[in-house]
Amino acid sequence: MTKVTTADEFVLQVRGLGVRYQTSQGTVHAVSDVSFEVRKNEVFGIAGESGCGKSTLIRALLRLLPDNADSAAELALYRDQDLYGLSDADFRQNILWQEISLVPQSAMNSLNPVYRVGDQVVEAIRTHRRVSKAEARGRVAELFDVVGLQADLMQSFPHEFSGGMRQRAMIAMSLALDPGLIIMDEPTTGLDVLVQERILRRIREIRSEISSSIILITHDIAVIAEMSDRIAIMYGGQFMEQANAIDLFENPYHPYTLGLKNAFPSIRELGSELISIPGSPPTLVGPVTNCPFQPRCPFHLDRCASENPLPINFGEDHQVRCFRSEDANQLRHLAAEKSTWRSLN
Repeated sequence: MTKVTTADEFVLQVRGLGVRYQTSQGTVHAVSDVSFEVRKNEVFGIAGESGCGKSTLIRALLRLLPDNADSAAELALYRDQDLYGLSDADFRQNILWQEISLVPQSAMNSLNPVYRVGDQVVEAIRTHRRVSKAEARGRVAELFDVVGLQADLMQSFPHEFSGGMRQRAMIAMSLALDPGLIIMDEPTTGLDVLVQERILRRIREIRSEISSSIILITHDIAVIAEMSDRIAIMYGGQFMEQANAIDLFENPYHPYTLGLKNAFPSIRELGSELISIPGSPPTLVGPVTNCPFQPRCPFHLDRCASENPLPINFGEDHQVRCFRSEDANQLRHLAAEKSTWRSLN
């Protein structure tokens, strides 16, 4: 029996989101027709190459886009609140940090270098909650303990923290107001592998203690696979495929997903050769009139150059945007051969 998901199970619902930048080269369609949901208490992962639109998508939802950008969506609901229907003042006071918080890519650039780290978290709390400074500092001490930092580090400045400690401080700030949704944008970028492992371990521990949902954004397939309940694969400003994490890796449909799997090592196939995807991502200047992956796809059809496929559902929670979805079994076999991708060079 197919599971029916009711609206009250969703923390976030997005339909038809698009983002455009006005540049000297023309209009860049950074995000096009993106739709997804985030459910209660789940980690929704978004993976893709740098420049595919992951961070732009999040900035659009948080209304943090620069002046040369505009965004629109058929639907953008956080629980029962229309994110695009709120005034800027209401959004910043009632949604940002209070309901949806962000752990940005660069923790060092997100912390004010001339203020103590603890004071910055206190300020975030007191901006949204009527609490005394002592109460706020007590909350910060609790949060530092949750993320694995000693309470006396509240008195330190950002430059006295290592990269991993800064990232933990930003995670503490994101938890400060008990938001329903935490967005983590490349939380392990720029950290060495040991620190990355500690951060991911801490996120897993925190997840078991809180009731917040998480959107995890990264270009690292290994991190996405380890941390996520459901995953969306993004390319050229669109979601190429999204599914339950296990289903996505065991039964991928889209050629881009197949290419990404080839490019990352597997502990089950230690002797297998890694296969990269030839070519580069599209510039996205001008309207999207074809499949963005078509120039790099060894399985493209003639129509892929002039038509952009619509999403198709395959079973529960598995959605694919490809004209050759029905040929998935054949494509999976061919995608494992290096000669298949070499033919594009």
